Amino acid sequence: MLKIIAVSNEKGGVAKTTSTISLGAALVDMGNRVLLIDLDPQANLTLSLGFEPGESSQTSSEVMLDNVPLQSTIHKTDIENLHLVQASARIENCEQFLPVRTNHTRILQRAIINMLRTSAYDFILLDCPPSLGAITHNALTAADLLLIPTQAEYFSAYALRNMMALIRRIRESDNPNLAYRILVTMLDKRNRTHRNIHDQLRSTFGEGVFNSVIELDTKLRESPIAGIPISHYKPGARGSVQYRVLAEELIEYAKETENKQPA
Repeated sequence: MLKIIAVSNEKGGVAKTTSTISLGAALVDMGNRVLLIDLDPQANLTLSLGFEPGESSQTSSEVMLDNVPLQSTIHKTDIENLHLVQASARIENCEQFLPVRTNHTRILQRAIINMLRTSAYDFILLDCPPSLGAITHNALTAADLLLIPTQAEYFSAYALRNMMALIRRIRESDNPNLAYRILVTMLDKRNRTHRNIHDQLRSTFGEGVFNSVIELDTKLRESPIAGIPISHYKPGARGSVQYRVLAEELIEYAKETENKQPA
């Protein structure tokens, strides 16, 4: 039941990297083997797991630009069964150099397929940059599911238009089975606007929105400083509990949708 999940939103500041690391750790805590791949030039996922961006000579940049085997770039983290492919600023060059290559949208997909011949994972999570260029296109071509973190705020919700348009293009060109689910993050239930937009998202997208939500939690901001996911930094924190609930919902979704077309 391998699931490759791209975590992406054109809008920045929506807890994309936080969701990648927190969900990945929650899945590990439930007995899964998880690989996180950092595809963002800012390398925040790399930094959040206690690695210094730029120190490793083997990163996602080398996979995408130099055809370095993905398995040679995998690093163990301090959490057993949670592995990481680091990022560096060099990956930004993909936006310039990949589009001139033949079948450039499938570079990451081929790298993952080759890696899985020798390595076993239950989930692979791809942390995408806040843009819809060649890197994100590669991630969505390789993915079974696009997870879209979205704040219950006007500009964040408005950005979903571009995400939906991208999904249609990817389905038509490279990945007809790409499914998506929206995750509402940084929700303040005391805020009427947040509640209204959350209700509108559910009304508009229906089952395309996860039942799980991630509310505001300062501990989620503190855990990257400690270099460990929230579930290991503060296991009892609200954010830790909610990402665990999300992991449970995701696993059920993966079981239900296996071998099915996306909704």
